[in-house]
Amino acid sequence: MSRRATACALATLALAVGACGRYGPPQRAPLVAHPPAGAPGATPGSAAPATPAPPAAGTQSPAPPVAPEDEGDDDDLDPDAMGRELDFAKMHGAGNDFVVLDGLRGELPALVGSGLALDELARRLLDRRLGIGGDQLLIAWPSSAADFRMEIFNPDGSRAEMCANGIRAFTKWLRDRGYSARDELAVETLGGVVRPRWAGRDLVTVDMGLPVFAPERIPTRLGAPGTGPVLDAPLEVDGARWQVSSVSMGNPHAVLFVDDVETAPVASLGPRIERHPAFPNRVNVEFVERVDRTRLRQRTWERGTGETLACGSGACAVAVVSILRGVADRELTIALRGGELRIAWPANDASVIMTGPATEVYTGRISLEGG
Repeated sequence: MSRRATACALATLALAVGACGRYGPPQRAPLVAHPPAGAPGATPGSAAPATPAPPAAGTQSPAPPVAPEDEGDDDDLDPDAMGRELDFAKMHGAGNDFVVLDGLRGELPALVGSGLALDELARRLLDRRLGIGGDQLLIAWPSSAADFRMEIFNPDGSRAEMCANGIRAFTKWLRDRGYSARDELAVETLGGVVRPRWAGRDLVTVDMGLPVFAPERIPTRLGAPGTGPVLDAPLEVDGARWQVSSVSMGNPHAVLFVDDVETAPVASLGPRIERHPAFPNRVNVEFVERVDRTRLRQRTWERGTGETLACGSGACAVAVVSILRGVADRELTIALRGGELRIAWPANDASVIMTGPATEVYTGRISLEGG
């Protein structure tokens, strides 16, 4: 069996196994997956085109074969349903995985007339049992303020201001599809305009901008308005007191230092801090173990997602807090469960610079029928 056939079979099998539990078989159409062009084992012509062309206005996908007893009778065919198939790419940055959709050519064709809102679409696509599965949904849109706009949704349907691992994946996605050949781009996000730069060999360097220290801008109720940075502030959770530092890297972060990151209470304490009243917009929670002055280990409970294998903006927040506390150098490596990121913060009034990998796993098409 070819590598492509194996990938298609495994993707379809994973959806079937994940969904066929106590609730019976899934009602959604199976996923069709293609390994990315150029992947090891992919033969010429075996992978889907890098940029699947959406249906032209007014056209439909070919009708499925008609059963013999219905031959010549098209009354039961729904032309709208035939066009509600969504092309996507599955990508990751250091294990932080994403579903990427193309909105650069106008409205997403599969959503027109479907009544499906983007937050609902995110919940469906990011479901790891009944959808594609992922930590976040990234949608590429045109921008009037930058080269492109990246809209980010979490698995619970909420929107995120910024995702550093996501913007690296987004940059590779744009480049691979020929939307831009420039090494440096400007990408609009809810957290502001971010500037990723292609570093070669599927590495992307991102100018993350200046960290935000003012409590009211993070936002957090730790520390008085107009002060900052918030370092080692006491935070009471279920009767226990923790020392928490907080900073924004376009999105809010709470940083806790622990002796052993592997035994840190990420799953229990993470969601409690995420929704703590001290963080009115909720918060991403980083648990950090210091190895030495140039290396830290990190686990993250992401707001609206749960624990992920990596969080790039969180790694930047961890580096900034560690440098301000005097326990790390200005260039360091953050080791996450899904890989490593290189972070540099040359000076307190300088941008934070992050470099890390971006990978395309496969492309595919999923039906939006059968909600």
